[in-house]
Amino acid sequence: MELGNQIKAHRAALSLSQEELAEKVYVTRQTVSNWETSKSYPDIHSLLLLSALFDVSLDQLIKGDLETMKQEVNAADVKAMNRDGIIYTILLAATIILPVPLIKWFGLYGLIPELLLWGSAMYFALRLERIKKANNVQSYKEILAFSEGIFYASSTFTYGATLRSAPAVAALSGNSTVL
Repeated sequence: MELGNQIKAHRAALSLSQEELAEKVYVTRQTVSNWETSKSYPDIHSLLLLSALFDVSLDQLIKGDLETMKQEVNAADVKAMNRDGIIYTILLAATIILPVPLIKWFGLYGLIPELLLWGSAMYFALRLERIKKANNVQSYKEILAFSEGIFYASSTFTYGATLRSAPAVAALSGNSTVL
């Protein structure tokens, strides 16, 4: 979902008109209209005020709906990734466990099946990486981890940025006491 659609959806959820939202974030109604139609984008100060008003994190406001992103991962690719992951795990375990018995029973010829196992494990590892890259799985995991509060590096920035605009946030919430 685009930022304009996010602003419009959150404004509608709070039953605010564009004029009322504009007053709360100290801009004109036309500016809110431009944001919602993606003709322009809010500055960082306005984004912080919108985030506080809508009671969502800055990341959720900017990045959009996480549920939509969850649906982007193709179910067939998830199934293939799970299957390849199991095969990779079995082959890797066999590669680790079998060298000693194979060399004991077959001498140096025992290294041939060991190398075949290792090569097969690497083949499935590459398949897994291709699926992850095709579905942008790494970024998806990072976004979910951040939204659940697991990734603290970026949330510290958001928290710090919110503190810098504490008087404006306090004005929005009607609280005149700012720490």
